Amino acid sequence: MKIGNIAFTSRYPVFLAPMEDVTDIGFRLLCKQFGADMVYTEFVSSDALIRHVRKTKEKLTICEEERPVAIQIYGNDPDSMVEAAKICEEANPDAIDINFGCPAKKVAGRGAGSGMMKTPGLMLEITEKVVKAVGLPVTVKTRLGWDENSRIIVTLAEQLQDCGIAALTIHGRTRSQKYTGEADWTLIGEVKNNPRMHIPIIGNGDLVTPQDCKRRFDETGVDAVMIGRASYGQPWIFSDVKHFLETGELAPKQSFSWYLDVLKQQVMQSVQRLDERRGILHIRRHLAGTPIFKGIPDFKPTRIALLRANTVEELFAVMDEIPEKFGIR
Repeated sequence: MKIGNIAFTSRYPVFLAPMEDVTDIGFRLLCKQFGADMVYTEFVSSDALIRHVRKTKEKLTICEEERPVAIQIYGNDPDSMVEAAKICEEANPDAIDINFGCPAKKVAGRGAGSGMMKTPGLMLEITEKVVKAVGLPVTVKTRLGWDENSRIIVTLAEQLQDCGIAALTIHGRTRSQKYTGEADWTLIGEVKNNPRMHIPIIGNGDLVTPQDCKRRFDETGVDAVMIGRASYGQPWIFSDVKHFLETGELAPKQSFSWYLDVLKQQVMQSVQRLDERRGILHIRRHLAGTPIFKGIPDFKPTRIALLRANTVEELFAVMDEIPEKFGIR
């Protein structure tokens, strides 16, 4: 599979989804270390970028070790999106991805992200102008439609392809669903198997286990899958998924201490990138979402302590006592 000039040798490419406040450079590097074939930045507001907002420009920081990496942008004004794409191109990513899928009210409610599903003409105008403005591959991430009565993705996919995009990622929900219910991969498969489509189709939505990923490859024939929320607090999910896709067997479990050490590595990367206070606040999403604590009896007080720790010393002290306290190896 190729996205523009980016070649993937894996039979089953597995990507890390762009996620706000999650896919910072430290987390992207960890996921890459564990086998992610491609990673994406947090989404970048075109309006904030062209106004040179410092925190937004910091999101453009990438490094060689994480390649191939795409910078994702969003907005609802064609000229602003073009200008933002040119700024992103200067950061030298491997691709630029346009977010037409975010369901958050602060984004979609202003007509950007999945809000574009209500104005497909504007979506296509933005896409075509961004493609023409930059020399990098341009990709799009979107949803099935605005709601159940406007699941327009099959037709829209052809139109986006005609705009010149190099790949299309589809999340199997409408905007009205946000993240509720189950992702519907039926239309993703329909897009992939449309004989008029020739660009890579990447499937996304409810990919929680290695078996989920294999089933979606087999059922739909997608060119790649993209893992999002299931990566919270477990960047090793990529190595687990890749092992299963390549061997048909589940990867051997590591020791509990091994998983804790990976989480500690995440903590330290976050603290070093930000500072101790902000770094720990940032990492709490991963501590709350990691599956390694699920199912431990009477764990709630310890979970609260993890999420209330304000220093690395406090946090690591809580983490270090878990194996002995709960008899876990």
